[in-house]
Amino acid sequence: MARNFRRQRTAHPIAEVNVTNLIDLGFILLVIFMVATPLMQKEETIPVHLPSLTASPATKADPDDRFVAIGVDAKGQFYVENARETVTAAELKTRLKAYAAERKPPVIRVRGDAKVYWEKMAELMNEMQRAGLVRFTIDYQTVN
Repeated sequence: MARNFRRQRTAHPIAEVNVTNLIDLGFILLVIFMVATPLMQKEETIPVHLPSLTASPATKADPDDRFVAIGVDAKGQFYVENARETVTAAELKTRLKAYAAERKPPVIRVRGDAKVYWEKMAELMNEMQRAGLVRFTIDYQTVN
């Protein structure tokens, strides 16, 4: 039996799906994610007063790189991966060796307080070199 798709009455309404509410919901979710994303990406770090340098063009990082932050506060204490507890020099050596033993070693982010003694920064760089971690960045504030 063949089906007839013609409307029998011209005044009879056609059933349609109203997608206006769905579009409104989509826009609201988009706005929520646009506001929430920068807050999720904000990094919790140790309060360190970074040294100030002039701005220079930065090189692009490989998106596959993993970064590990190692901080040195004004008292000369070490922090690894933004932990709130300090790490001794012996623990720092073992963690650096563990990072170097990984298949793809991470990039070390050195975060030193502007008032830290250079001796502590040199000690950190020496331990990184001994462990074989040659890829690192030094965090600083830019001054315009």
